[in-house]
Amino acid sequence: MGAEGAPAVLVTGGSGFVGSHLVRRLLERDYRVRTTVRSTANTAKVRPLLDMGEAFPGRLELFEADLLAEGSFDEAMRGCAVVFHVASPFFMVEKIKDGRRDMVDPALLGTRNVLAGVERTPTVERLVFTSTVGAIFGDYADVLQMDGQVLSEAYFNTSSTEADNPYHYAKTLAERAAWEAEAAQDRWRMVSVNPGLILGPSLTPASESGSLFLLEELFKGYFFYGAPDFSFTTADVREVADAHIAAAENPDAQGRYIVAAETMTSFRDMSRIIRTRYPRDLRLPRTALPHWPVRVLGPAFGLTQDYIRKHLGIRFRVDNGRSVRELGITYRPIEETVLDHYEAWRAQRGAAGGAPAAVRPAVR
Repeated sequence: MGAEGAPAVLVTGGSGFVGSHLVRRLLERDYRVRTTVRSTANTAKVRPLLDMGEAFPGRLELFEADLLAEGSFDEAMRGCAVVFHVASPFFMVEKIKDGRRDMVDPALLGTRNVLAGVERTPTVERLVFTSTVGAIFGDYADVLQMDGQVLSEAYFNTSSTEADNPYHYAKTLAERAAWEAEAAQDRWRMVSVNPGLILGPSLTPASESGSLFLLEELFKGYFFYGAPDFSFTTADVREVADAHIAAAENPDAQGRYIVAAETMTSFRDMSRIIRTRYPRDLRLPRTALPHWPVRVLGPAFGLTQDYIRKHLGIRFRVDNGRSVRELGITYRPIEETVLDHYEAWRAQRGAAGGAPAAVRPAVR
């Protein structure tokens, strides 16, 4: 795959944070790429894809598709050998008004519609499914119950619900549905990529991904008085894209692959990294915040005591060995990822005039 004359591949959600990077990297590897977007009329969202099409003439086609519309992906999928199912909403908790409508239906029903399209498309040989580490655990406290208190692909999230952590719940249901569909037939095979919190530079200025703006409360100075002791499993968006391609190209790739750095990164770590290049940014915290004020004041910022108990101060190691050994992923330094993310955020702020700040950290 990847050579001239190779079958086309489909990327669902090509205008998103991950999807746009994946489309570009596929084009750079000489693939013929088809990608779906919700509306080709949304110029701000599709402009980066149109620019890619001009840079790689005749190799990129855009299609409109709706995750909730049956048969919506069939035309784009026709003749493709590989389907990368990336499209799925990721919003901050504050933006989720209805867990089922906003998260579960688009993730689960959308996945089922893509799976039905795969079943109707005899050329498809492999599905690469974009999942998340949130399909492995619901809360950080869950990882402490795992073997050696190490996050690995061996577990599925059993603690999240539609009301409590609907993003993780929706992605868990969607991944399970995809595995069930794969097991029910023998024509196509599936590989799942389970990244941590995805950081790095955005190619699309109109991205609605919670990933790009997750750290806005840190960047805007919400924690200038001290960084709360919340940490994250992190993945660089470029490594996530590369993992998808390797999962498609390696005939021996199978099962789930965690794509995340081996060690977690805290708000304070990120602040320290950014201040090495931007030492005069007074919005960034220089000290760590003790746990007790977070417990006392957390509810005023949307943090329940249950959430605080299951996340504050908790760190664990990530077993990313399968992604290194079988997908050939080389993890870049977290410093590079965080700085690129921060500078993309600064550029976004200048271009778009900002975005609403998040309050509650995503548990990724």
